[in-house]
Amino acid sequence: MSAALSALSSTDSAPPQHFEIRPFSEAVGAEILGLDLSQAVNAEDFQRIHRAHLDHHVLVFRDQRITPEQQIAFSRRFGELQIHVLKQFLLENHPEILIVSNIVEEGRNIGLGDAGKFWHSDLSYKALPSLGSMLHAQELPSEGGDTLFADMHKAWEGVPAALREVVQGRSAAHSYTARYAETKFEGNWRPTLTAEQLAQVVEVIHPVVRTHPETGRAALFVSEGFTTRIVGLPEDESRDVLQQLYALSVLPTNVYRHRWQAHDLVFWDNRSLIHLAAGCPAHLRRKLYRTTIQGDAPF
Repeated sequence: MSAALSALSSTDSAPPQHFEIRPFSEAVGAEILGLDLSQAVNAEDFQRIHRAHLDHHVLVFRDQRITPEQQIAFSRRFGELQIHVLKQFLLENHPEILIVSNIVEEGRNIGLGDAGKFWHSDLSYKALPSLGSMLHAQELPSEGGDTLFADMHKAWEGVPAALREVVQGRSAAHSYTARYAETKFEGNWRPTLTAEQLAQVVEVIHPVVRTHPETGRAALFVSEGFTTRIVGLPEDESRDVLQQLYALSVLPTNVYRHRWQAHDLVFWDNRSLIHLAAGCPAHLRRKLYRTTIQGDAPF
């Protein structure tokens, strides 16, 4: 049973909130209208949110004027939170929150400016990858800054039979440093990892096709951002197979493009999706707060 289904708290006796879950017309996703996460969410409402997250994979909570403490508290109802390896970009007094931002103050990046520059599933490079991530808009650019999400269940369903035979039952290596130093967005940079940080992101091995622990659905679990090779295949074949899987993953029919609105809180399932930051002009300020919920070992 997931943490979401077993967790109990004093909020369980809170009055119900009247909110609408409205699915998007795109491949995945739904928006939640009328819910106020600054107020207590009772057990019944929470179960409804949890079910929608499993059904739609990405939820957009509109107009959430919440504090970092409230974001952390809501995230924790789904499970233990993970602390990002780049501790210099964690919110002061709130290490559970990673600052995602291109803003430079006094010559220093205040956050991770090029987060999500390649398609990826958050923390797939850890032995216990992320269940899901919540990203709360603090400051948005006047243009750009979109986030794209691709449905990896649909991606797996679309893999041709011959390619399925090649990857079924195989595992792949994931590494945080796979493309760490590659630049993609103008004006952003990444700090050199210390020996201590490198020790926290050693290579891990996960199945190419994972089973969602709550729904039982199969999904591809590889990405251009963190996957380096398929174990047991020659290097050239591994590279070719991965490129085919990447292309199948992000077909337009699998993708939802999120165009941010003020105070959006977006919560996605890293077991079902990969995502990509589209980037924005370097001179336009962008800042968001991310919490990351720990998941289970993929199987």
